[in-house]
Amino acid sequence: MTQVEQVYEAILQRRYRVFGKHVYGNLYGCDAELLSDPDYLVNVVREAAKEGRMTLLDVKAWHIVPGVSVVGVILESHITIHTWPEHNFATVDVYSCGKHTNPEKAFMYIVRALRAKRYEFEVTDRSYLE
Repeated sequence: MTQVEQVYEAILQRRYRVFGKHVYGNLYGCDAELLSDPDYLVNVVREAAKEGRMTLLDVKAWHIVPGVSVVGVILESHITIHTWPEHNFATVDVYSCGKHTNPEKAFMYIVRALRAKRYEFEVTDRSYLE
């Protein structure tokens, strides 16, 4: 990192009281069998947390036949997956309050793991600036 980049980074760090980034979206054309498998989806959340450099505290799944809801509580916030296998559809949220994390990378891991044919996502700043 150059000296100019270091100075700029220092300025940015002073402005943030809370840094937060929320990546959320819809996944279409997913593998229905994977969307129905709570154990597989729990593992997907575990691996997504690793990919995004997040600290996983706990993960729970509820099999609401045929769909599944999974909530991963991370030290930095949460990761959720809700599935509708009958429509090959899932919604995903990755919210992190850590500058060291990469919620976009975690989201994209989930896209690949569910074999989505198409996806859309938004990134929202959830920060508190001075």
